[in-house]
Amino acid sequence: MGVMIKLFATLRTGRFSEKVYEIKPNTTISNIIEELGLPSEQVSIIFVNGRHAKPDTILKEGDEIAMFPPIGGG
Repeated sequence: MGVMIKLFATLRTGRFSEKVYEIKPNTTISNIIEELGLPSEQVSIIFVNGRHAKPDTILKEGDEIAMFPPIGGG
C-alpha cells in the first residue's frame, strides 16, 4: 500500500519534502514517525487527508500525511 508523506519546516532537514511511502496494513502514523527516524517530540501537528490526526491513526492506501514541527510566532 502506498501513502504520500509530506514533511514541513525543520522536519525536512536532511530528509525529503514529499515522498510516496510503502506501508503494511494496520500501519499507524507513529510507526511512520519511528521508521523515518523523526523524534516524536518534534512532530507536533499531523494531518491525514487535510484533517487533524493523532499518532495512533491507522493509515489506508492513498492517504496523504502532512507532518509539522512545533510552530512559534508572535
